[in-house]
Amino acid sequence: MNFAAEILVVILSIFLAIFLILAIILSAYLISLTRQIRRITQSAERTVDNIESVVSDVSKVTTPMFIASLIEKIVTKFKKDKKEEK
Repeated sequence: MNFAAEILVVILSIFLAIFLILAIILSAYLISLTRQIRRITQSAERTVDNIESVVSDVSKVTTPMFIASLIEKIVTKFKKDKKEEK
């Protein structure tokens, strides 16, 4: 083989080794990032589930209260109208 070709093979081998090492390091960072994203996603899902259950419980309580307040307003207005008629 020619001397220039041997130098070229050595240079290319060095660059290939460098890129291989960088690819391994990048893969490790990506795996770590993926795990963090998975934890954050699970935490967000738990939070949404908790908020959903709270909203459901509040809506169960507020609907009867809303109906009761409407009935109270109607009764109060009806009583007021009856007093004005007399």
